Amino acid sequence: MTTSSTTPGRTASTAGHARAIGTDGALDAYRLLRTVFTVAPILFGIDKFAEVLTDHWEKYLAPWVNDLIPGDAHQAMLIIGVIEIVAGLLVAFAPKWGAVVVALWLAGIIVNLLILGDYYDVALRDFGLLVGALALARLAASPVAK
Repeated sequence: MTTSSTTPGRTASTAGHARAIGTDGALDAYRLLRTVFTVAPILFGIDKFAEVLTDHWEKYLAPWVNDLIPGDAHQAMLIIGVIEIVAGLLVAFAPKWGAVVVALWLAGIIVNLLILGDYYDVALRDFGLLVGALALARLAASPVAK
């Protein structure tokens, strides 16, 4: 039995089979995070227009943020929706940079929610997502993603 030079104790065919069925944890984590950080921002962005998940996205917008963006709060949320869709597409096509953009976007959302003062639970959840986006950026820059 010939052993693989990269995986002690496995044959070359066994190592290839193991990789094919997903036992490479780093690659699986990369694919999972890339998928989630592509799909979630796009869906949240689309929902700013469709209002299926919530019918009042504006309640999450701090007044100071609304003052920075032209128009009213609803128009601001539509702009935010477009940005989220673009961020998701950036993750899909350039995950190393897209993940950083999503992490920065989440940091902005967290600051907005903390200043708003009503949605600490959502801010904490978004902090977890921010950490996941940074993990994706790290994996996308590693040989795993090549």
